[in-house]
Amino acid sequence: MSSPHTKSAAVAAALTALDEGRTPERPVFREAVRTLLTALTERAPGRSVEVRVPPYGAVQCVAGPRHTRGTPPNVVEMEPETWLALATGRLAWAEAITEGRVRVSGIRADLSEYLPL
Repeated sequence: MSSPHTKSAAVAAALTALDEGRTPERPVFREAVRTLLTALTERAPGRSVEVRVPPYGAVQCVAGPRHTRGTPPNVVEMEPETWLALATGRLAWAEAITEGRVRVSGIRADLSEYLPL
């Protein structure tokens, strides 16, 4: 599924900076992360998994039992660079898990069927 979000200027600018070995400017990085998190919620609507990309954003997605209080039972957390790589197909889910670049908990915390966006 192709999303217009993956073609945003912020995503392109952040990927270019990372490709050049630079850290993207904070506002650009934040917008790129949030744009791709929004695309994930559109692709996998629901509230059973919380995806965290600190310090830029967190969303709830994936159909299933809704979480309402306390720490969610299904959590996926990663660095912004990892999120951009996963969301754009530059990194495979299995590889990210094996390398320890993604921290997951809960039985619904597998996003492999939704990525890349």
